[in-house]
Amino acid sequence: MANIDLNLIRTFVVLYETRSVTQCAEKLFITQPSVSYALGKLRELFNDRLFVRTKGGMEPTSVATQLYDSFSQSLNQIEHTVERVREFDAVVSERQFTIALTDLGEISQLPLIFGQLQARAPNVKLKVVSIEIDKLVDWLASGKVDAGICSTRISDRQIKRRVLCNDQYVCLASGNSQIEQLTLETFTNARHIQISRALGHGIAEEVMAELGIERDVYLSLPHFTGLPHVLSANQPAAGGTEQDSDGRELDPTANELLAIVPKGIARSYQRDHGLKWFPLPFDVPAIEIGLYWSARTDDSPSQQWFLDAVTEALQGGW
Repeated sequence: MANIDLNLIRTFVVLYETRSVTQCAEKLFITQPSVSYALGKLRELFNDRLFVRTKGGMEPTSVATQLYDSFSQSLNQIEHTVERVREFDAVVSERQFTIALTDLGEISQLPLIFGQLQARAPNVKLKVVSIEIDKLVDWLASGKVDAGICSTRISDRQIKRRVLCNDQYVCLASGNSQIEQLTLETFTNARHIQISRALGHGIAEEVMAELGIERDVYLSLPHFTGLPHVLSANQPAAGGTEQDSDGRELDPTANELLAIVPKGIARSYQRDHGLKWFPLPFDVPAIEIGLYWSARTDDSPSQQWFLDAVTEALQGGW
């Protein structure tokens, strides 16, 4: 046991995180038979199956789950110690960095970040994962991601934060919207699209709950990407007023679809899709877009280079 190969530990950690022999092999740049061989050796060492093949992937046993935290932390510490004493030359480096972004980040931030990396370090690779706010601290601590960008304030002594820019929430509507000024009455009478809070955009909802403001949610989306297409496809008819069965005029804005989004993306959708946006009829605190990373990587030359490159790419907003 004392002579256990470090490569076996690395294979174990990656297999545990990916739950897939194929993905593990791809991530380690080795063959699938090599992963299977390593798993066989590990099973002999620990006298346990460690991973059981299921429809959902390679499910870890209780022994594997007990081993993971210690192995992951030890491996990170060893790799980090080696990196601390090694100089980082961005021009020739082929390192892959991993960053967690929201779908809005992929639209507005990723092109700038990737462009900056390509300009400064043409051989450096970038992997983007969809952010999950409730998992970000663990991802950063375990080294699954090198950094994450979001508007949710994360408070953890092991996680550091750098404010990239400020933004604010507004209300997005179709390009043919008949709303002239968004009042609270118009806001509450309209139909709404709600974006999943898992993306870290729940501040406006918290404010509405505190103020007792209710809205009718007709559509719930897991991300922002499809929002402009939905709004564009549901444009209200321009001009004229409708009447009910008794001949009374109906509010022409009552059937409009609205969505709360950051102002930066609203401007982008206005430019690219012809949509309209309005200030919210109630006060919501400004959004601070933060760059997060693990404090344990502060003495890593490559990590600091990456954080500075991301900051430079996004400095001044986007």
